[in-house]
Amino acid sequence: MPENCKYVFDFDSTLTKVEALDVLAEISLKEHPKQKEIIKQIQHITDQGIDGTISFTEGLKQRLEILNAKEEHLPILVKKLKAQISKSIARNKDFFKKNAANIYVMSAGFKEFIIPIVQEYHIAPERVFANTFIFDKGKIVGFDAKNPLSKHNGKIECLKKMALKGTVYMIGDGFSDYVTRRDGVANKFFAYTENVRRKNILEVADHITPSFEEFLYLNKLPMAISYPKNRIKVLLLENIHPNAYKTFTEEGYTVETLKGALDEAELCKKIKDVHILGIRSKTNVTAKVLEHANKLMSVGAFCIGTKQINLEACKEKGVIVFNAPYSNTRSVVELAIGEIIMLMRRVFERSTELHNGKWNKTAAGSYEVRGKTLGIVGYGNIGSQLSVVAEALGMKVMFYDAVEKLSLGNAQKCNTLNELLKKSDVVSLHIDDSAENKNFFGDKEFKAMKDGAAFVNLSRGFVVDIPALVKHLKSGKISGAGVDVFPKEPKNNDEPFVNELIGLPNVILTPHVGGSTQEAQVNIADFVPARIIDYVNKGISYKAVNFPNIRLQEQGSSHRFLHVHENVPGIMAKVNGILSKQGLNIVGQYLKTDEKIGYLITDVDKNYKKELIEELKNIKHTIKFRVLY
Repeated sequence: MPENCKYVFDFDSTLTKVEALDVLAEISLKEHPKQKEIIKQIQHITDQGIDGTISFTEGLKQRLEILNAKEEHLPILVKKLKAQISKSIARNKDFFKKNAANIYVMSAGFKEFIIPIVQEYHIAPERVFANTFIFDKGKIVGFDAKNPLSKHNGKIECLKKMALKGTVYMIGDGFSDYVTRRDGVANKFFAYTENVRRKNILEVADHITPSFEEFLYLNKLPMAISYPKNRIKVLLLENIHPNAYKTFTEEGYTVETLKGALDEAELCKKIKDVHILGIRSKTNVTAKVLEHANKLMSVGAFCIGTKQINLEACKEKGVIVFNAPYSNTRSVVELAIGEIIMLMRRVFERSTELHNGKWNKTAAGSYEVRGKTLGIVGYGNIGSQLSVVAEALGMKVMFYDAVEKLSLGNAQKCNTLNELLKKSDVVSLHIDDSAENKNFFGDKEFKAMKDGAAFVNLSRGFVVDIPALVKHLKSGKISGAGVDVFPKEPKNNDEPFVNELIGLPNVILTPHVGGSTQEAQVNIADFVPARIIDYVNKGISYKAVNFPNIRLQEQGSSHRFLHVHENVPGIMAKVNGILSKQGLNIVGQYLKTDEKIGYLITDVDKNYKKELIEELKNIKHTIKFRVLY
């Protein structure tokens, strides 16, 4: 840090996430019957003082009177505040240590709790400018009214007296911080918004800094991570559960959400400068889209399937893809069971008749599922769990899978699909979205089924020949069908649904909601962001769909380099040769490859020259290179 630069920090809602007097109120009023109401009153007074709408001195006086705090409460307060240090401040503790002589704290708070906190960040008591309490028999009864920081525009007066030489940067979240720049005693004001955003402050700030890394980045100063988290842009489409938005924003990323899907042209325009894209099943990530994605690091499929994503094009661009293969398994299984029971009991037909005013109490064509044979095509996560639940209902279970799978419970494996079709009373599809599965189930397969068997498809729309299904439903060969997925689906809820199955009796149609339960959406919205954040922050590619899977623990005192490259011989040797030439010690390293790419994580000592990065980026066959920390 240049010695002619001085950095002045506010304390409340800047160095800490909270207003200290609000926390003190929670402590001192713990047993008070109206604690919540009084704390709200204190917070209101705090906001008025910060915004400059009331006299700060009067606001401070009012808060202390309401607090009814004692000296014995202060150690408890300090302990709580230590746990409330702003995340990005805590990440950059080393910065405070190295540059302590140029860092000051100026606050309308109180030295009694500020000094014990900031001392851990190597800020000496003499560089802390704040108010002091007045005590009477251990009770806080007031403050030193002679201290300029107890008055309106106190920070201006205090900075004038300090007469700091050089460029003075003020970092804070309130009006009292801004006025120091307005009145010329500070050269720049950075509105710190990691914890609170005050609209009137954002409008007058020289820079808005959602994290301390943003401040360091703007001023070209060393920081704990390679890139400010707030500059990582996330785009979430198709009404993804709000938990995903919450997770990404709490991580410090900048997030935009859209309810519907985007077509290729729309996404090409929107994807520019986006680092993380979250989609469900209706947005297609094509090679053309990726050509416009100049900063894209990861795509999250908030569903099971990844057919809508060009995985190979993503791989070639160094874009990692994650999905949620297990998160909605139970939801799909329960819908399958529900539809099987309704089809066997012809519930849908009876319900439709009643809605039309027709009373048709009959047992004709209505059967229990107990003792019937369920044929499961595709014995993966969903198919195998369906097997267990169906068996618990008393069904006999048979399954067919192109890959060797271990059967669960008493389920019997069929060597051919034809064997399964001939013996099953109900056939349920649970196959993947591989291109070769298009029209996997058609006229031939329907003909092979038992007469009067039921059919369920909750896998992929394109795997079933719909005209063939319609034909066999109309002939009575298939007694009923439950279909949740279709070859062509509307992009959003406003588009009409058109399909040949509409209006057929004993056909249950659902709008691709197999995994659309609140539980499943929450699970997905927790799982996918966690995988993406692990990759962005740590380089961990575990559970990636299109990347070699690597989990390498963080090394506490090192920098981490991520190198994605074409899978050709000698890349690791070239990387290590460059590191060796720079005299760097490798403290951790892991390389994994697939048929097309290699993914190398290398942890090295922190001291390295910037030229090293360019050398590593320019290694032939490099696809993408990142420095993490």
